[in-house]
Amino acid sequence: MAKRALITGITGQDGSYLAELLLDKGYEVFGLVRRSSSENFERISAFQDRLTLLSGDLMDEVSLINVLRDSRPSEVYNLAAQSFVQTSWSQPVLTSETTALGVTRMLDAIRIVDPEIRFYQASSSEMFGRVRAIPQNETTEFYPRSPYGVAKVYGHWITVNYRESYQLHASSGILFNHESPRRGLEFVTRKVTHGVARIKLGIDKELFLGNLDAQRDWGFAGDYVKAMWAMLQRDAPDDFVIATGQTHSVRELCEVAFGAAGLDWQDHVKIDPAFLRPAEVDLLVGDPSKAQATLGWKCDVDFYALIEMMVAADLDALRS
Repeated sequence: MAKRALITGITGQDGSYLAELLLDKGYEVFGLVRRSSSENFERISAFQDRLTLLSGDLMDEVSLINVLRDSRPSEVYNLAAQSFVQTSWSQPVLTSETTALGVTRMLDAIRIVDPEIRFYQASSSEMFGRVRAIPQNETTEFYPRSPYGVAKVYGHWITVNYRESYQLHASSGILFNHESPRRGLEFVTRKVTHGVARIKLGIDKELFLGNLDAQRDWGFAGDYVKAMWAMLQRDAPDDFVIATGQTHSVRELCEVAFGAAGLDWQDHVKIDPAFLRPAEVDLLVGDPSKAQATLGWKCDVDFYALIEMMVAADLDALRS
C-alpha cells in the first residue's frame, strides 16, 4: 500500500518540489489549501491531477483534525506560513497566528488523531538573526530580528516540546535560504533574476534594491526538500541545519545574474531606502555537516548554477 503524506503550503515553492519528490517515490500525496484564498496553483499545475487537495486552515484546529481523519497520512510536512520577512513587519499578528500558533494547532491535531504520524516542521535560518556564531549549527543560540523570525522560533520550540512531551516523531529542518525558478517575485533572488530578464528584453532599464551588503547562504529548493523527506525516514526524530555552508552577498547575486544575461549590473541596479529592513540580518551561513553525516544529504546545484537556471527560466517565461 502506498505511503500517504499531507503537505501544508503545497502550492508554494517548497511544497511543489516536495510533492513532486513524494509522487516520484510512489506516495499518495494530499495538500492542505485554504478555501477562501485566491490560491495560485501554477506551481503544481503540471501534476495537480495526481494530488488530492483538501480544504483546511492552520488558523482552525478543527479543520486540521478533519483533514487528518480524511487523509490518514503517515507523514505530515508543515510548510505553510506567512513566509515573507518584509510582510511580517506590516502584518506581525497574522504572521504569529500562522507561522507560530499554526504549528501548535497541527501538532495538537496529530496528537489527537494519530500520534504515530511523523511530522516535519519548516524552521528557518531567520531564527538566528543577529548571529551568535559563524557558521550557525543546530546548537547555535537563536536571536531573531523580525516578527517572522520570532514566530519561527516559537514553531521550532513547540515542535521540540511536543516531541519530548508526547513522544511524537517530530523533526525540524532549519533551512537556510533556498531558491528556484518557482520562488515568489517578492524574494530578492527572484526579484533580481526576473529584473534581469525584463532589462535584457528591453521592458525595464533599472532594478531597485535595498542592502547590497547583506550576505546569505543560498541553495536550490529542489535539493532541500530531499532533506525534509530523509528526516522522516529515520528511526529517531531530530533537528537539522540544511545549508550550503557558503555565503554570497546581494551584490554578488547581481553580478552573477546580470552576467548570465551578458549585462553589467552596475549599469542598472539602483538603491532604494524603502527596501531596507527596520532590523537587518547581516550574515547567515549554515553548517550542514550533521545533515551530511546523518542523512547522507548534499547540495547538487551550486549558487552559480542556481542563479543561471533562474535567469534562464525568467527569460523563457517572459519571451513566451
